Amino acid sequence: MRHALWWLATLALAPLAVPLALRTRRTALRLPPAEGEVRGLAGAALPGEPFRLLLVGESTVAGVGVKHLDEALVACLAEALAERMQRPVHWHACGENGITAERARQRLLPEALSESADLALLVFGVNDTTHLTTCKRWQTALRGMAVALREQGMVVAFSAVPPLQHFRALPWLLRQLLGWRASLLDRELRAVAREQQAQYCELGLAFEAHYLAEDGYHPSALGYRVWAQGLAEHLARAC
Repeated sequence: MRHALWWLATLALAPLAVPLALRTRRTALRLPPAEGEVRGLAGAALPGEPFRLLLVGESTVAGVGVKHLDEALVACLAEALAERMQRPVHWHACGENGITAERARQRLLPEALSESADLALLVFGVNDTTHLTTCKRWQTALRGMAVALREQGMVVAFSAVPPLQHFRALPWLLRQLLGWRASLLDRELRAVAREQQAQYCELGLAFEAHYLAEDGYHPSALGYRVWAQGLAEHLARAC
């Protein structure tokens, strides 16, 4: 019913929303993925065997919004976990700008499964929201990745779908429609997490200007650090 209501509202507003979406796509500032190696080590001076952290996901895993992966979500999360766990954390980022969960299952999952990791964090939702991924495809992709990673002995966790209603790069009407859509996908993500006995991590980030990159769409270096601290609060217990 919730999805049906969203489609009814979107179709009714399509004469306004479609031109806005086309103009936004044409004029939006597009930032590249972060530079740097996709693997690294946090807390190298700490004792013990390194904990192995794997991130699989969309542009935020690829570090869009900052210049180097050392400033991006994966490295910030590894640093935060190393501090809480008091052991080194080896990290690996397996991300692609613009990818949906279904395509990631096809293109990124094989690479992810070739790695040995203790924890796999899946970070998806923005592109599935804007690409209008159906509920069934969204759930199937998330479930398929979670099952495959868990069968490799990894603890699986999901980061919440970001609230697109706070993305200032989008016009007001698109923010409202896409924010509503994102909340529907997040509801389905929570259900998959419960079903798969995976950790669900809320996105504890205030979407103020200094937490966003210059494109108004991706996190800034500060935004990634704050997001990582919130994730580490959830994940340190699961680890």
